[in-house]
Amino acid sequence: MKKICVITASTGKNLELANGIMEHLKKHDAQATLINIVELHLPLYSTHMESHHKAEDLVAPFKHQLDADAFIIVAPEYNGGPPPAFSNFLSWISRSTKNWRDTFNKKTGMIATASGGGGMNVLMILRMQLSFIGMTIIGRQIISTFSKPTPSEEIEKVVLELLSAIPGK
Repeated sequence: MKKICVITASTGKNLELANGIMEHLKKHDAQATLINIVELHLPLYSTHMESHHKAEDLVAPFKHQLDADAFIIVAPEYNGGPPPAFSNFLSWISRSTKNWRDTFNKKTGMIATASGGGGMNVLMILRMQLSFIGMTIIGRQIISTFSKPTPSEEIEKVVLELLSAIPGK
């Protein structure tokens, strides 16, 4: 069974989209888990904060979810880029192991957004950032706007593409 970790960086429309994606994953017998990084309440990363908080301890409550075959990142566009909570999450994850790429390196990924303005910038930046940390992001992505939500049939097609792109165990 393929293990997929869905990570959302919002409690609004992106959380709704993440939950919709989860439903499609479960229809295909994927073991899907959801991390809403907003609800983690991680402290703002800095070397100063790292001297007060051990990254391993902050990541420990959801570390098992990060042991996945693939990741789906669902994030809104904030000022032309990813939300600060997502960058902060990546910072803590990268400091929680000896090799900062451990969690995401050589993993398959998919990106999605529900954004009022279309979300093309956040998707472009996520694709570059996640590729930089070692993920292989599939070509198709999910774009949902407030005036044009993504149809369920389209989500299904992208989920199937992700599942077929995950290397066999």
